[in-house]
Amino acid sequence: MKEENLDRRIRKTRKVIRECLTELLKEKRIQDITVREIAEKADINRGTFYLHYKDIFDLMEQIENELLEELEEVLRRYRASDLLTNPAVVFTEVFHLVKENSGMVSILIGENGDINFVNRLKDIVRGKCPEVAKEEGVCQGSSAFEAYYAFTVTGCIGLVQYWLDSGLKESPEELASLTEQIILKGIRMFEKEPDA
Repeated sequence: MKEENLDRRIRKTRKVIRECLTELLKEKRIQDITVREIAEKADINRGTFYLHYKDIFDLMEQIENELLEELEEVLRRYRASDLLTNPAVVFTEVFHLVKENSGMVSILIGENGDINFVNRLKDIVRGKCPEVAKEEGVCQGSSAFEAYYAFTVTGCIGLVQYWLDSGLKESPEELASLTEQIILKGIRMFEKEPDA
C-alpha cells in the first residue's frame, strides 16, 4: 500500500477517534471514559486505538498540544504591529481555528474545562506580549501592563465561550471585527457616530 494512502488512513482513524472522544466528553468526564467505549463508537478494535495512543489521557494531551501548536503557528505569522493596528486580521484566523475545532474547544474552555489547557493558552498569548510592549514603549513588568494583559486575554477567552455557547452565530470575520472594536475602543464602541 502506498505511504500516501496509509497516511490518509491514519489521519482518518485519528480523526474518528478524536470525534468520538469529543462526543463522549459532552456526556461524561474524561476519567469515566474507557478505550472500549471509544473503540466501539469509532467502530475500530482496541488494538487500533493503542497503535495511536497510550490511553485516553495521551489522546487528550495530543489533542490539546496540536490545538495549541496551531494557535502558536497563527500568532507567529503576525508581527506585534499587526496586533496593535489591525487585530481583526489576527483574530479572524484564530476564530477560524476555534470554529474548526469547536466541539473540543468548547469542552476545554467550558465550565468543566481543563484549567491547564487555559493556562497554557494564556502563556502562548503572553509570549507575544514582549513584542507588543516593546513596540508601544510600555514597560512589560508594569502593573498597568499586567492588568491590561490579564483583562484582554481573559476577555477574549470569555468572548470565545460566548460564541461557542451561542452556536457560532457570527462568522469568524464578524467576531474578529467585534473583538477589534472591544480591544481598541472598549465601551466607546457603543457611542453613536456624530451625524455628518
